[in-house]
Amino acid sequence: MAGDHSKKASGSIPSMETSGDSLTDETVVVVLGASGDLAKKKTFPALFALFAQGLLPKDTHIVGYARTKMDEEEFHKRETQYIKGDEEKIKQFKEISTYISGQYDEDSGFQELLKHVEKLEGDRETRNRLFYMALPPSVFTPVARGLKKNVYSKKGINRIIIEKPFGKDLESCREMMTELKAEWAENETYRIDHYLGKEMVKNMLVMRFGNVFFDASFNKNFVSNVQITFKEPFGTEGRGGYFDEFGIIRDVCQNHLMQTLSVLAMERPVSFSAEDIRDEKVKVLRCIPPIAKEDVLLGQYVAEGDKPGYLDDDTVPKDSVCPTFAAMTLWVNNPRWEGVPFIMKAGKALNESKVEVRVQFKDATQGIFTDIPRNELVMRIQPSEAVYLKMNSKLPGFATRAVPTELDLTYKKRFTDANIPQAYEALILDAFKGDHSNFVRDDELDVAWKIFTPILHWIDGKGDGAAPKPEPYPYGSRGPKQIDEFTSKYGYKRSGQE
Repeated sequence: MAGDHSKKASGSIPSMETSGDSLTDETVVVVLGASGDLAKKKTFPALFALFAQGLLPKDTHIVGYARTKMDEEEFHKRETQYIKGDEEKIKQFKEISTYISGQYDEDSGFQELLKHVEKLEGDRETRNRLFYMALPPSVFTPVARGLKKNVYSKKGINRIIIEKPFGKDLESCREMMTELKAEWAENETYRIDHYLGKEMVKNMLVMRFGNVFFDASFNKNFVSNVQITFKEPFGTEGRGGYFDEFGIIRDVCQNHLMQTLSVLAMERPVSFSAEDIRDEKVKVLRCIPPIAKEDVLLGQYVAEGDKPGYLDDDTVPKDSVCPTFAAMTLWVNNPRWEGVPFIMKAGKALNESKVEVRVQFKDATQGIFTDIPRNELVMRIQPSEAVYLKMNSKLPGFATRAVPTELDLTYKKRFTDANIPQAYEALILDAFKGDHSNFVRDDELDVAWKIFTPILHWIDGKGDGAAPKPEPYPYGSRGPKQIDEFTSKYGYKRSGQE
């Protein structure tokens, strides 16, 4: 049954309006930071997947640019290190890929890049260029400036994709955005948060607004609380120096989980066009006040068995109070959600790998029921995408006994023949199409930082008083021992494993 239905479309959604022209042919893709982990693990595999499916523009050339000096053979080895697929396709992919090394803060490097790009373009009339910045934020501004000054095409479309983090607080974000906007127009800029490319996050819009019963029940009259959870079963693994500069809130909550919250809580957009969707996301974010100290629980993992603690990482300062776990409650002060706590939880070195949204509904009316579990709608973003609705049903037999059960939509079981694209594949394809729907707009960034900056300054010791000391929790646990007390304070009732 699942296989049959997965091949049929019972309804259709108008295609997203694009905010620019679609790049269909003659495009050069420049990946800056081509020797780094992000490019190797995410950018190049995503470009290859699009290439293998015939989804890249015709006559595309891929150029890697980084400071590392290496020959073409070494570059191809790095480029395809994490790529699996047909050997012939990989060979063809290498053939359209070249590499050039240069500095990020000198015109000479970008001028050499321009010569290389122009050589690839030959006598093309149209010269479309897409720049992907797989770079640390410290060089975003000089690179954006260098590209605009030296490599910007006067005879075609230019687009620039920027990776997070977009600053460390409201002030640094505004400074970065001002500098970037001085060089690149908003419609040329694609700020990537890969959670917006995840299938289940994109499905939230359809689920909410395409199902009357969900849309009608998503409000303060029916919902007790909402939890957005991010769990990783590993620690910093030698990357603690980088992590310590940002912490779990900047690394995960302010961007990935906040984007998820805005899609979940937004009002119905006028259409599926990029600007209509982003308008509604900004509106709901503006209803969220800055996070209060009393609504926060911080943790830092410690050694357990043969697993080292955060402070055992040689790259981490020994007196660091950087949180590796954070639970915080946000409030949406609008008519739909007023009084409903949105509990955001994120942590490293926990008991499992999971990202999910859990909408817990209010208790069923007492009387004929004395102790019956609450209904819950759970949307698992990763791993193994799924939606399930926890509901109560009569146990078959002579006795009238209610038992909790689930309506289960596990993607692997239901959509047996469907190919679920990786988030980076979907987003890079959107950038080629000129579709901004799943990218972060400048005013969206600004309002998100307003919500988090006061609490981040408190954690960094920039507010009144000393920085808070995070609660220790053992590697591989569910987090600090206070976590259940924290969530129950906001009305969450835990049943079974979660």
